[in-house]
Amino acid sequence: MARGERVHVCDLIQVCKEVAAVKIELASARRATVDVAIDLEFAPDKPTPGGVGKSVGELRVVERRSTRKPHVGVALTVSLGARDDCTPETIRRAGGTVARWLSTHQARRGSADVSALDSLDFDGAANAFCEGLALGAFRFDRHKTKRKPASGLTVDIVPGRQTRLTAAAVKRAAALAESVNLAREWGHEPPNVVNPVSLAARIVRLARASKLKCKVLDHRQLARMNANAILQVGVASKTPSRLIVLEYPGTTKARNAKPVVLVGKAITFDTGGYSLKDKNGIVGMKYDKCGGMAVIGALKAAAALKVKTPVVGIIAAAENMISGEAYRPNDIVKTMSGKTVEIISTDAEGRMVLADALTYAQKHYKARAVIDLATLTGGVVVALGSTRAGLFSNNDALADRLFASGERAHERLWRLPLDDEYLDLIKGDDSDLKNSGGRHAHPIIGGIFLKQFIEGKTPWAHLDIAGVGDTEKDLPYCPKGATGFGVRLLIDYLAGL
Repeated sequence: MARGERVHVCDLIQVCKEVAAVKIELASARRATVDVAIDLEFAPDKPTPGGVGKSVGELRVVERRSTRKPHVGVALTVSLGARDDCTPETIRRAGGTVARWLSTHQARRGSADVSALDSLDFDGAANAFCEGLALGAFRFDRHKTKRKPASGLTVDIVPGRQTRLTAAAVKRAAALAESVNLAREWGHEPPNVVNPVSLAARIVRLARASKLKCKVLDHRQLARMNANAILQVGVASKTPSRLIVLEYPGTTKARNAKPVVLVGKAITFDTGGYSLKDKNGIVGMKYDKCGGMAVIGALKAAAALKVKTPVVGIIAAAENMISGEAYRPNDIVKTMSGKTVEIISTDAEGRMVLADALTYAQKHYKARAVIDLATLTGGVVVALGSTRAGLFSNNDALADRLFASGERAHERLWRLPLDDEYLDLIKGDDSDLKNSGGRHAHPIIGGIFLKQFIEGKTPWAHLDIAGVGDTEKDLPYCPKGATGFGVRLLIDYLAGL
């Protein structure tokens, strides 16, 4: 380890572990004794006069004294709301509600009867419940002195006669949720624990455990490659920038199959540099790495689920700090592509690291498609809030596939324009480009900037996840903090190729 490269003591701890706090199994013929029996039900077709139907996830707990044992067992009934309004997301949320209740009450074994799902007219309902269970059980308390001990919770899934659920499907849901929860856990980690160097060390260990090929490009190698954009963003930090590459070969038998390349922004902390964030805006900037964490989670899931399509993950990691060496407004930076960029705002650093990462992706891989994920702009939060991520693309077919995957996974997108006229806002006076064009069309400027680093007709999409990469409140199957947004969406997209 070179002088000045910080690796926190916590990184000596094994980190490649299962972060889902629940084990899900398909119930066997001989059912084990359980602490909690869980049933799903729909709201009555005809609500009581003056009343309303049961809301989704509403819990009804009934104490049930066992005649065989002296302890008290519990029956838990979960409402799915109106049957006609039920969707996979409804069931996923119900699963999350169950997981939170079981975790709060320190249950060790539960049995969930999902036969009520037989009456639904779509497939995948039981899978969605399993996903919700595994996602809803996540918690991040690694740095608390009084941590709740892991309960060793196991939930047996009891399918109905019509429910299409296999042990393999249960394992798939659990593996996918584990990858999402890994992205969440690493997203939660503070900047004194996860920085570009320690993140690279974690990824190396994860790659070894997941049988992925991994390459870490350090600041010296990046300098030789003229990757000045990612280097300048991190030059003020004691922890140098890293470009980390993960490769999953896929299971396809087709020779020379082109990979899908996923590129993630991983700014492990963002002060804004000399364009300093205010005291409110700077809090929570540990989540500026969530795009990169989603790419890591997607590669882990692709390997675990044996996705056919080859996948490459490129994580651009830097820490945007302030020092006498920091890059400044009016500096002109020559990127790996050869294009020059005048710095207008040092707080528009995400597009800089992605510019070099996108160039690297196209120089080293003949990609079927390139998809980048980044917490890029506050403007997309103004435009779309925390409900949908912004989708930008130069290819309608790719955009349509990603949009459809987002709808199925309930990691929803909304496409925004990339008209050539927007380029006028970032044309440089003394350089090719400027890295900021002001407040007008803020998220679109980020997208149009990145588009300048896409060569030819390479299918490309940019997902601005600034509004959805983390949450300020508990959601049905995600506690406050990093969401892992993008992992399930990308796996759905990859599985459909």
